[in-house]
Amino acid sequence: MAQLKVLVVDDASFVRDLVKRTIRNSFPSLTVEEAINGKKAQSLMTRVAYDLILCDWEMPEMSGLELLRWARQQDAYKKTPFVMVTSRGDRGHVMEAVQEGVTDYLGKPFSPEQMSAKIIKALGKKLRGAPSSAPGGVQDAFKQSAALLTSAPVRAATKAVNGLNDSAALLTGGNAGGADASVNVSTKTIAEVRFANSALKAVIKAISLTEVKVIARREQLFPGILDSAVIDIELDENNVARLNGYVHQLQAVDKRVDSDFVSIVIRFVDEDPQKLEHLSKFIARFK
Repeated sequence: MAQLKVLVVDDASFVRDLVKRTIRNSFPSLTVEEAINGKKAQSLMTRVAYDLILCDWEMPEMSGLELLRWARQQDAYKKTPFVMVTSRGDRGHVMEAVQEGVTDYLGKPFSPEQMSAKIIKALGKKLRGAPSSAPGGVQDAFKQSAALLTSAPVRAATKAVNGLNDSAALLTGGNAGGADASVNVSTKTIAEVRFANSALKAVIKAISLTEVKVIARREQLFPGILDSAVIDIELDENNVARLNGYVHQLQAVDKRVDSDFVSIVIRFVDEDPQKLEHLSKFIARFK
């Protein structure tokens, strides 16, 4: 039996690497290829028959939705599993993707277990019949994902940030990306940071085009270094920017062992020009 082929489409190299690593670790029998946007993916899909498409939504040149729409018009891809992997999880976008024929949806950030579960669900019997190139291979992946597929999804643990305006420590400290931004705490500087199995409310301390530094109360559930993250920043009353990144640094705000606040530096991985434009406008107002 021929090896199953998976195409990973995302403009962020960090996200592509995470998806590829997850597939290679859990499904060694699968062949994985990648594309940096919808246009590149479209070119590959005209030459190679893929068994599964894992695709981001927001990308330059051609979005994931446009690629999905094109794929469903091709005889070779009318029924091919197409999983949208994106931070755009609001009901309107989900319904739009469903109407265009999306197979499934995976929100960013995601854990390797969540990604594995979506792959198992999408490929089903095809995956069970695939040749294994490593001991345990696909069968081990099924065992590891069994609990995830039969239980309720993990709920994001989001807690309100209280007393931020009363803490002098919140408004002092280092820079993120060399951009010093000591500002008064207000609703405009509060952002939500989402991880695979948790979320937290934080205050933006400094921000640049490459990274953001936020401060959060220690009582919240924190991620690990290099964990994927999505930070939601309110641009205005009607628009929220969703920026993909990973945790670059974690440290206490002060030297006390019982420090009340933790500083998190998140490096951005998005290369979408529109997102960068929104980020630039926010930075201009922030400073």
